[in-house]
Amino acid sequence: MTSTTSQQELFRFLEDRFACAQACTECARACALRASLVEPDGTERDELVRRKGIMCAEVCDATCRVLSEDNRMDEAGIRAQLEWCRTVCLECAHVFDKHPGAEEGAAACRACAATCTDFIGTLG
Repeated sequence: MTSTTSQQELFRFLEDRFACAQACTECARACALRASLVEPDGTERDELVRRKGIMCAEVCDATCRVLSEDNRMDEAGIRAQLEWCRTVCLECAHVFDKHPGAEEGAAACRACAATCTDFIGTLG
């Protein structure tokens, strides 16, 4: 392997990491917005949408911070965070699918889950 190849691989890794952090940020915003639009004293289903939206926003925000900061987390820790984020995003998307008007939030959740999956694939 040449040093140019190593450099290109490093740039690609950093680009993928940034793309994942950006998807997490967008998902966190969409989920927080969706949770804030739900009636606080609504039905049980509304409460589930609120809870899942808030939880997804928090997990995505934490994942973005892990990916954005040089916090010395090892690869296993990053992988666990990404897998947790992916799982929460998919659960949230499933709940949003059943709530009228939440299509954009569900799409952001699925995009974030896909980006986490892609980034996990770049880890050794």
